Amino acid sequence: MSLHVPGRVGVRGEQRATRADRFVAALAAVVRHLPFGLARIVPPSLLGFALINGFTFGIDLSLLTALHSGLRLPLPLAVTVAYVTAFGLSFLLNRAFNFRSHGRLGRQVPVYVAVVVLNYLICILGVTSGLTAIGVGYRVARIVGGVCEAGCMYASMRWLVFRDVRR
Repeated sequence: MSLHVPGRVGVRGEQRATRADRFVAALAAVVRHLPFGLARIVPPSLLGFALINGFTFGIDLSLLTALHSGLRLPLPLAVTVAYVTAFGLSFLLNRAFNFRSHGRLGRQVPVYVAVVVLNYLICILGVTSGLTAIGVGYRVARIVGGVCEAGCMYASMRWLVFRDVRR
């Protein structure tokens, strides 16, 4: 089955789908086949967010482990460095591939930074440090903090950061 994906017009006038176009088309195709009526309520951008942020969360945990267990950095510093790195990458990938935003970076970046800072303080440092203080392993505590954060981040990216995107 061939998917028609709008994209860039090539030198000879033919349509060429960009990587972002193909990514969004693949997400839409997967969502169309979700069971139990989920296709009507799950937007393709939610699946894209889950894929991209799952990938960047893996990078976050890898960096956290390397920095805290390997280099013996204090936990708050290791969490911060890993978090900032992963969320910078998440912003770029979500902007380009998932939401395909062409809005002004000068408006998007400050909103994104504000959202990330709030999520960081509440979900990441708060939940991770709190759970670690009561004896939960720091990796498990970080995963729980990440789950709490995911819903807030998706909603913020969709309706605040990348609000220029037509649905």
